[in-house]
Amino acid sequence: MAKRVYLLSEARGLSRDLLGGKGHGLAEMAAAGLPVPPAFIVTTEACRQYLKAGEVPGLWGEVRAGMAALEGLTGKRFGRGEGKAPPLLVSVRSGAPVSMPGMMDTVLNLGLTLEGVEALARATGNPRFAWDSLRRLLAMYGEVVLGEGPEVFEGMLSALKAERGVGTDAALGPEDLEELAYRYLRHLEARGTPFPLDPWAQLQGAIEAVFRSWQNPRARTYRRIYGIPEDLGTAVVVQAMVFGNLGEDSGTGVGFTRNPATGEKGLYGEYLRNAQGEDVVAGVRTPEPLERLKGYAPGLYEELLQVAERLERHFRDMQDFEFTVERGRLFLLQTRAGKRTAQAAVRIAVEMAEEGLISREEAVMRVEANALPGLLRPSVDRDQAPRPLLKGLPASPGAAVGHAAFTNEAVERFHAQGLPAVLVRPETTPEDITGMYLAKGILTARGGLTSHAAVVARGLGVPAVVGAEALRVFPGEGRALAEGVEIREGDLLTLDGGTGEVYLGAVPLVEAGGEALLEKLLSWAEPHRRLGVRANADTPEDAQRARAFGAEGIGLCRTEHMFFREDRLPWVRRLILAETPEEEALALERLFHFQKEDFKEILRAMDGLPVTVRLLDPPLHEFLPPLEALARRAEEGDEEAGRLLRRAEALKEANPMLGFRGARLLLLRPGVFRMQLRALLEAARELKEAGHDPRPEVMVPLVADPKEVERARALAEELFREYGPIPFGTMVETPRAALLAAEIAPLVDFFSFGTNDLTQMAFGLSRDDAGKFLPRYVEEGLFPFDPTERLDEKGVGRLLRMAAEEGRKANPRLKLGLCGEHGGEAGSVRFVADLLDYTSASPFRVLTARLAAAQAGLSRALKPA
Repeated sequence: MAKRVYLLSEARGLSRDLLGGKGHGLAEMAAAGLPVPPAFIVTTEACRQYLKAGEVPGLWGEVRAGMAALEGLTGKRFGRGEGKAPPLLVSVRSGAPVSMPGMMDTVLNLGLTLEGVEALARATGNPRFAWDSLRRLLAMYGEVVLGEGPEVFEGMLSALKAERGVGTDAALGPEDLEELAYRYLRHLEARGTPFPLDPWAQLQGAIEAVFRSWQNPRARTYRRIYGIPEDLGTAVVVQAMVFGNLGEDSGTGVGFTRNPATGEKGLYGEYLRNAQGEDVVAGVRTPEPLERLKGYAPGLYEELLQVAERLERHFRDMQDFEFTVERGRLFLLQTRAGKRTAQAAVRIAVEMAEEGLISREEAVMRVEANALPGLLRPSVDRDQAPRPLLKGLPASPGAAVGHAAFTNEAVERFHAQGLPAVLVRPETTPEDITGMYLAKGILTARGGLTSHAAVVARGLGVPAVVGAEALRVFPGEGRALAEGVEIREGDLLTLDGGTGEVYLGAVPLVEAGGEALLEKLLSWAEPHRRLGVRANADTPEDAQRARAFGAEGIGLCRTEHMFFREDRLPWVRRLILAETPEEEALALERLFHFQKEDFKEILRAMDGLPVTVRLLDPPLHEFLPPLEALARRAEEGDEEAGRLLRRAEALKEANPMLGFRGARLLLLRPGVFRMQLRALLEAARELKEAGHDPRPEVMVPLVADPKEVERARALAEELFREYGPIPFGTMVETPRAALLAAEIAPLVDFFSFGTNDLTQMAFGLSRDDAGKFLPRYVEEGLFPFDPTERLDEKGVGRLLRMAAEEGRKANPRLKLGLCGEHGGEAGSVRFVADLLDYTSASPFRVLTARLAAAQAGLSRALKPA
């Protein structure tokens, strides 16, 4: 039978996966000679077995042997005092292989009984401390193991303080705390869950509770958010207690070897005198900065400085460590790689490499690529932020403060007055593009991370929070409701697109910084990158921004976004309403001039780099006002609204995503195809004549059959004969196109995988509606992650790989790219790094794609041959 309980002295060299992060850190610190209280570790394998079968045969014998070893190391007996020695009490803590701070459960002072309280009081000379230790154990055990709500114990504590006429816990004497402990005991007895007075029963109950806490709702939610596998399990650390609440020469604290917000090197953290660890976490009392130790405990401060230096040197990363001081003696209880902001992550990685602690390659691998988009944008100042009003999905990073505006017109009014606005909508549609463009932030009640609002916001570089389900929006009334709070037009809102949090009122923002360090890190990364990185950009401003971030061209220019501008939309509607060839030709001619100028500006911004232009993709009805608004205007006698209403009703589709759009629209309305391609070719010719180096490419969306591609290619060749050819390709975004890649590939110069639609069609879901069930699916383990956020390698990835391989076999010169939103997600980029020629991402996510592609190259180089 495999060993499942290890003393720290036995655990050195065992894996983090087996020992959990906490146990692994303790074993390493003990081996390095740092002051760690004796402990043993129950492995993650035991947890997995317990969760599967409900028991672990033979485990409790190993636990008893481990406790006997702790008794020998401490000279104390578990649960009972002998002579002048106090009883051995232990903490029982969770420790997953991946850091999940605060997500699972802990019990302190375990092993204490009514007899043990007397022994503890005698040994310490402090009856108040002894009874306080018991009441803390009863509350924690009652909550974690017996399932009582924490508010019950807090309520009894508050009631006792009111009876005694005191305002703080510290004002309660030993008799008061004894009375409180008995109230807790009587309450647990009355509810049918008596507290076990046998120390061994306490220990078994606590270990099993920590095992079960792997499945508690907050832990499962945390794993879903951070993509942590469900089957890791947690280890359990059983450690001899040391006490920070034995007087003013005792205390507890948390330290960081570098500032987790800025990355600045130096001891950073907090300390609370005469307290136990949970007092810091619970916020019962306000801790003081570690700097203040210089004044009244300079020896302790110097020891902490030395500890911080040794931890960094040993673990070769910024550490977050917990410690307790018992009557002047320092003990380390935990260390782990510290959580840090994106800015801090880059600074720490670069400076550690320059200090020689890690290599440049390790620095590149240390930074989470998905965090980079928020690095160059402002964020909410956490130190001054109140409690959020609501929370949605973090769709586009950065923070914004603005006046609530529920319509495009309201945004325009605020903009005309020089006031910032936040566009608040149930969900956005293409018609909202003006408001989205002018707004400082976007907030929607519905939609996922690849919804219209999310995609457009990322392209525009506008902070956005989507899918805030607690929000109810009434645009016609100019108001919204959130958690019982009414938001009126003009009320100030602050939203953080990096966290999904929304605040009522103006919260101070912190400006971004660290561009020089980021450029240095990326310069170290670039030699390892094989995959090209382009941008999704529809405006010259986006193109310039993307180029500044290192984009090597545009992989997706969505032409429909150009049609929603105020001067173009009327002509698009005239095209839709055209009843004669002459009316259609007039509308197309006007749109041709708009398109040509748009293309010239974008090609000029990307001079010398490829620009892939996707021809019109959405169905025509998206360019019309909503049916309800048209019907209202028609009833009021508006004749044009009546014409538009009749046309909108004729164009209305039950499922527009699968309707008359993309190649279908372009092939059956070839005037639109010719107008767009001619505008692109004219723009390129005029720029070339002016001495520029335009490199346009044209792409047909939503094909499902080779005959569609043949027809589209024939239309294109008509114009190529006049202007000269340019690369011609198609998006692969239907499963059938992927399956027929070998037949389509000889007809084109490139494929661009549109993984937004390919994912929707492969899964049979709508990205705009999936927010109603996908989070629950992920939470319950039906899907390992949200496939609209991260590329599904198993299904969609298989289609992509097959299409790439069969397409290249049929056309060895075929160029392959990815232009869905997955093109800027680190895991997805790493998947395609060896498969495609380039990925394309929204401008700010170009940074993510560059770093993730380099990390893929480094991982490949580090793999054994």
